[in-house]
Amino acid sequence: MTDSTSTSTDAVLDRARFGADGLLPAVVQEESSKDVLMLGYMDREALRRTLTEGRVTFWSRSRKEYWRKGDTSGHAQYVRGAALDCDADTLLVTVEQVGAACHTGAHRCFDVDPLDPVTASAPAGGVSAPADGGAAPADGTSAPAGGAVEATR
Repeated sequence: MTDSTSTSTDAVLDRARFGADGLLPAVVQEESSKDVLMLGYMDREALRRTLTEGRVTFWSRSRKEYWRKGDTSGHAQYVRGAALDCDADTLLVTVEQVGAACHTGAHRCFDVDPLDPVTASAPAGGVSAPADGGAAPADGTSAPAGGAVEATR
């Protein structure tokens, strides 16, 4: 590791906003498919390892120890990119996934319990935001109280 890598890693670690529990949520996305594979948590050391070793490392909240994805299962995650969100309180890690991401054997952790939410569509013509920050129809008319949105199941 070069001094510039160390310096930039230290700057990222300082910029990241860890929660009161010392953890940073890390969303893991597969590079090739763009699928969101899983959500894990990192403390400062797990983030440092992930940024400098090329493999994703998490902090296990249940076992209270570090775990590098794939060390026991063989289903490894190789880092291809990383970005903090606009508030620096969530990390997106782009990976090359080898094998299943989920401990259940599913490709994605979100494949195991799909829900059936009410869905909605944006109004025709889009929505423009008025100066007060609320949503208003693009045609300038006012939306009914509660913001009418067509919902479907």
